[in-house]
Amino acid sequence: MQKYTLSSLLIILITNILLGQTTETWFPSKLNIKPYTANILEARDGFSYLFGEQKIRLDAGLSSDVYQVQNGNSTLSFGADVFTFTRLRSENNFRFPVETIDYFFGFNSGYKIVNGNNEYGFRIRLSHISAHLVDGSYDGQNSVWRNGRVPFVYSREFIEALPFYSINSFRVYGGFTYLFHRIPDTIGRGIYELGFDYYLRNYVSESITPFLADDFKISQIDKYFGNNVFNAGIKFGHYDGKGFSLIFSYISGKSIHGLFYDVNENYASVGFNFDL
Repeated sequence: MQKYTLSSLLIILITNILLGQTTETWFPSKLNIKPYTANILEARDGFSYLFGEQKIRLDAGLSSDVYQVQNGNSTLSFGADVFTFTRLRSENNFRFPVETIDYFFGFNSGYKIVNGNNEYGFRIRLSHISAHLVDGSYDGQNSVWRNGRVPFVYSREFIEALPFYSINSFRVYGGFTYLFHRIPDTIGRGIYELGFDYYLRNYVSESITPFLADDFKISQIDKYFGNNVFNAGIKFGHYDGKGFSLIFSYISGKSIHGLFYDVNENYASVGFNFDL
């Protein structure tokens, strides 16, 4: 039912826009909907060091709008997301064996209305995630998988809807993800999400912007549980454009990595991200 409702809404929006005075842009330089800062499932390019875990997370990928159509103060966009987030183990002699990697790809559509300093709209994504153990998780000397974790099939296909409202540079969002296919099937079909991001514009200067963000999800594996990601950092460059960010994070709940989806993890990290 959610899929049909979202499809109908999207058709109505497209019709309304195309009947008015429009400006079309193919492969625009800027995203219509800015990625939700603390949401772990966003394209990033950088790495983080996990305190107390002797791990490193490496992020690589992109999110890009392919087409935008603007009608007055509203913009409709269609794009794609392709990215990975990888966990590496930190060892002596500057060695970083890769333990696990998660692949994300899919399509997105966003709709935004700008009214002075206020913005509101939504983003819809149709996406796939798969996860895999890598050779860094295998102990070749003893011919066993480390920590008793052996490879298995992990896959999720889902539709996600995240409406948002922002005033100046404070944005709040919330929404729902429906998993129409998942392996293992002990994972619940619904994910409920609530979050915010706040960029303190002109607090230091035009090109140095402190920020805070939080993302909270309720998911189910046999029973419901919460996952939380808190971010605090500094963005160098325009807060809403290209730049470089230094980020402190605290992550709690089940592991963000699919092959460890049922493992509880709580840790702080520090790292950087290129906003390309």
